[in-house]
Amino acid sequence: MMRAYAIAKKDMRIYYLKGPVVIFGVLSPTFLFLAFIVGRDLPIDFLIAGLLGMTVFFTSTSVSPVVAPTETQSRNLERLAASPVSITTILIGDILASVFFGVAISFIPVLLGIAMGVTIIHPFILILGIVLAAFCFSAMGLIFSSTPTSMTSTVMMLSTMIKFPLVFISGIFIPIGELSLWGKALASLSPLTYITDLCRYSIQGNTSNYYPVVLDISALIIFLVIFMVAAVKLHERSLPKRL
Repeated sequence: MMRAYAIAKKDMRIYYLKGPVVIFGVLSPTFLFLAFIVGRDLPIDFLIAGLLGMTVFFTSTSVSPVVAPTETQSRNLERLAASPVSITTILIGDILASVFFGVAISFIPVLLGIAMGVTIIHPFILILGIVLAAFCFSAMGLIFSSTPTSMTSTVMMLSTMIKFPLVFISGIFIPIGELSLWGKALASLSPLTYITDLCRYSIQGNTSNYYPVVLDISALIIFLVIFMVAAVKLHERSLPKRL
């Protein structure tokens, strides 16, 4: 863990202000949210819950995808591969950097909502959900970066093709209970659905969430395990092609 933390500190110094991170992690959810609320009379707590879920999703998947291709291009990956650390340790370090960024930025909508009079009914559930979701989405970002390329544009294009459809099927803009049967089935396959549901529960109360809280938390943990195992396997295969 000390080695993973050292890698995370390196990632934080290098990648937090990179163009793809700022564009896809901060600006994209902001403009998407603004386009959604213009001309619509919606409750502020509903809007803040949706913005929070979307923010943790985009920010946590903005750092981890760019690390591997950038380090392939700069040859830093060769130094890491030659050092006494495993691929799993390297990936955990990348995840930690992404989680720190995702959690920090995600609290901006929380503070914005509090300033606008929104009450956080279940703060501990909200914090737990944000942290779990940040780990889950960071591991998801590692899957995108497993493509053996040195071009961040290729990785970000791939991640965008997957992330944006998930936003529209995950109950952010339309509550899950109002979706059709096939829409609910699609929503259940998206990890973003469960953090959005937790945000609604934490901010709007017991009657606003579609799934039980235990199911939301369990789903995020299951997705985290699946994404992490898949990322390790994929990076083990792609690493020799990068060197």
